Amino acid sequence: MMNKIKSLVVAFLLISVASFAQGNDQPLKFGYTNVEYILLQMPESKQIESELKTHSTQLENQLKGKYSEYESKLQAYEKGASTMDKTIREDKEKELMNLNNSIQEFQRSAQASLQQKEKSLVDPIITKIDKAIKDVAKENGYTYVISNQALLAGPEDGDISPLVLRKLGVDPAKAQATPEPTATKPAAAKPLLLLLNLRRRRTSTE
Repeated sequence: MMNKIKSLVVAFLLISVASFAQGNDQPLKFGYTNVEYILLQMPESKQIESELKTHSTQLENQLKGKYSEYESKLQAYEKGASTMDKTIREDKEKELMNLNNSIQEFQRSAQASLQQKEKSLVDPIITKIDKAIKDVAKENGYTYVISNQALLAGPEDGDISPLVLRKLGVDPAKAQATPEPTATKPAAAKPLLLLLNLRRRRTSTE
């Protein structure tokens, strides 16, 4: 679930410009940080992950219910199709097609719902982190703060992450390393072509 959160943070890809004026005679001072890393250190991250997991489980259970209904009616259709009146058979097929469409539409709306839930939970934290970065930059004379994801090389003392964590009330000494992203398998698409195959086979024998 945290991979989804991290994808939102990557999309944010902060390039934070300190909002204060410096004289032309002052040298530029660059710093860097990692918004994703900071987010994962905050107590709110566990709550976000928990809420997303709950929401995702609810959606998955609803989808399982729709699949179960479809499979039950498909099995009943398969058992009785050969003895059904043509009108009844076509009505059953139409019902199965409608259930198929309903499942596909629910999958789309569920994905949108999960994305919106992620955004509503993560955006306020990102805003909080962004403000902390700007405050640290101003207080420590940094002209620019960039994401270390865009940094090819730089001095260790340019990393302002510990300062930002302190600003957010997090002890840098207790910070955990950013976990490596794990490969996630997309939800397997349910094969819903059986009905069409049945119809083709029946048509070829009629």
